[in-house]
Amino acid sequence: MKIEILGSGCAKCSRLYDNTVEAVKKAGVQADVVKVDDLSEIVGRGVLMTPSLFIDEEERVSGRVPTVNEIVGILGGA
Repeated sequence: MKIEILGSGCAKCSRLYDNTVEAVKKAGVQADVVKVDDLSEIVGRGVLMTPSLFIDEEERVSGRVPTVNEIVGILGGA
């Protein structure tokens, strides 16, 4: 599983990254979690609001920071 956090590096983006790493551990799934801060790539994917959470190339959350438990739920359905 590939999980990407798209954003400019703001505090919300960092919090989403931290929540995602914690959720991956809590869910017990194998995943690569990476930050994407290249503006041209973010725009190229059609992201209108950051931070944005992508799982296996699909945008799952945009413009807000979900809780760890919410991310665990998303990972369970991924």
